[in-house]
Amino acid sequence: MKSIKVHDKIFKPYIEEKELQKIVKKVALEIYEDYKDKTPVFIGVLNGVFMFFADLLKYYPGDCEVAFLQMSSYSGTQSTGVVYKKMDLTKEVKNRHIILMEDIVDTGNTIASLFEYFQNTQRPKSVKVASLLIKPEVYNKEFKIDYVGIEIPDKFVLGYGLDYDELGRNLKDLYQLDEGRINH
Repeated sequence: MKSIKVHDKIFKPYIEEKELQKIVKKVALEIYEDYKDKTPVFIGVLNGVFMFFADLLKYYPGDCEVAFLQMSSYSGTQSTGVVYKKMDLTKEVKNRHIILMEDIVDTGNTIASLFEYFQNTQRPKSVKVASLLIKPEVYNKEFKIDYVGIEIPDKFVLGYGLDYDELGRNLKDLYQLDEGRINH
């Protein structure tokens, strides 16, 4: 892996695809241990989660269903602090066990909004959260992130579904913003 340029920024290699797959498989099997006698509904929070979501389902050995919704809180490389729903949930989940699938949890604002949305409008039997990445130094909510792939520092990451102004989602590896090499 070598550094790449996306828009005006340089990103350095961070986690290779092979390691990401090990992390995803671990999370899938942890979830299966808790749900092997149930049929959970995995809900992908678009857009960034699509690679993690698809790969996790490949490793999940049990019965499950899928649904999607779309939330947004980012502008460029910064969280705006304001979360808004861009696409409604694609499946009825009342009285179902749901697992919210996130690509990355930083401040937790999106998760907080999702919990409120599901408790007030959908009324599932249970809600758990699975995230590929979490930034514990900036996560400031009391909600438990039930399944975490890996903790990362508070640095902007790109690839494996995560973007920088819509580019980079298709990269199979994960890259980190190289703050020492930002082009202007």
